[in-house]
Amino acid sequence: MSRRSHLIAVVACLAGAGLTLYAVTRAWSVTVEHRTGLSDLTTTRTGADVQPSLVGVAVAALAGAGALLATRGVARRLLGGLLVAAGAGVVVGSVLARAGLAGGSLLWPVAAVLGGAAVALGGVLTVRHGHEWAAMSARYERQPRSDAEPAPADNRAAWDALDRGDDPTA
Repeated sequence: MSRRSHLIAVVACLAGAGLTLYAVTRAWSVTVEHRTGLSDLTTTRTGADVQPSLVGVAVAALAGAGALLATRGVARRLLGGLLVAAGAGVVVGSVLARAGLAGGSLLWPVAAVLGGAAVALGGVLTVRHGHEWAAMSARYERQPRSDAEPAPADNRAAWDALDRGDDPTA
């Protein structure tokens, strides 16, 4: 279950953040002002126009989804808490943005709320199961060098010898 919950959390965060980013760039409200003797004035407002913070929170959630793969232990569980907060922020921000608009489509605000809920779900799974998930391989981490280990060769000297025309292997 732990491997599957890890995959579900990462995919939920990625999909939720992507859906939110797409939804907030769509038209949430279109108003038409009829002007006598002039053409009608049409104003289109996106979710990002009404609530600009939604884009930033969605991008942060997207980065958090990537960070789920690189963190482990307590840091991963703290990241899960941040993802829950980001998802809740998207939900609340979307609802408040839509409440401030007169008329318009409900499709994109609802899609943004669903995206925020998916991010929050990924965060909850991380808080609950994050400590059970495998971490990246330790071979990518820097290991301290022991005193018995020889110092790394100076590659610069070899390149300088080649530049002078000398054979550094002779």
